[in-house]
Amino acid sequence: MSEKIRIGIVGYGNVARGVECAVAQNPDMELRAVVTRRDPSSVKVRTPDVRVVAAADAASLIGEIDVMVLCGGSATDLPEMGPQYAAMFNTIDSFDTHARIPEYFEAVDKSAVANGHTSIISVGWDPGTFSLNRLYAESILPDGAHDTFWGKGVSQGHSDAIRRIEGVKNAIQYTVPVENAVQAVRSGSRPKLTVREKHTRECFVVAEEGADLAKIERTIKEMPNYFSDYDTVVHFISEEELRKNHSKMPHGGFVIRSGCTGEGNHHVIEYGLKLDSNPEFTASVLVCYARAAYRLNQKGDCGAKTVFDVAPALLSPKDAAQLRRELL
Repeated sequence: MSEKIRIGIVGYGNVARGVECAVAQNPDMELRAVVTRRDPSSVKVRTPDVRVVAAADAASLIGEIDVMVLCGGSATDLPEMGPQYAAMFNTIDSFDTHARIPEYFEAVDKSAVANGHTSIISVGWDPGTFSLNRLYAESILPDGAHDTFWGKGVSQGHSDAIRRIEGVKNAIQYTVPVENAVQAVRSGSRPKLTVREKHTRECFVVAEEGADLAKIERTIKEMPNYFSDYDTVVHFISEEELRKNHSKMPHGGFVIRSGCTGEGNHHVIEYGLKLDSNPEFTASVLVCYARAAYRLNQKGDCGAKTVFDVAPALLSPKDAAQLRRELL
């Protein structure tokens, strides 16, 4: 590819800074702009000669950006941002509210198709690479069952959802697998487990001075799609303690499918991740799918897509012959 893929980023939080670092590791890409809801003069990016543009002026970048990477939260940002930016650019996002993916897909697809753009939604490791492994394993072992475990680690989406609650100053949420459930699944016995039996959620919350702590805790525990189906523990701590003990963002998890073939032979497929930085890894997945979005759009393949719709070769900067030589 003679010309570099021109990348834009919406937002400049943890994932966005990870995208900036990931773009720097891909020689066929360059970061051109950061779009922010803050005062652009207050946002200092690491990459030289990158424009910082107010969100209200995002349309000024039309024609200058090949793919816009949307780094907003799934709770309130992306449901609005996704269709809005798909009308102006090819986009990638990490929308991760699993229960709402079908309706989000429809909204983004309508906008992208109407404007000739390609938008790959729900990109990351779950949804994302874990989704692919569930699909592969289920296709290989149709007589079987799969289970997904997350953590122990920081969930950015769940942490963001807590921070949106009135009276919350800052918060971190850890997803913790229940070890007995993990071992039962690995045994190949195909246990029927509820989400509550598989994971617990642990929240560390810094409240605003004078906030109603009981109301915050109740709001967290009753939040649909995030906490209501889980045993959830809420700790109220100081900002200093949060900074000292909960400033890193590790995560990980695994997808396990157990099944039978032929005359009752048992098989277990397991795919796992152990991540030092959830946002940096998520950002790296977003960036390789940005390459795929650009290539699909160049072929005229418009509309919303998920990881299920993208051929693996489109993710790599290597050509087909090199992939056959080196990886097949």
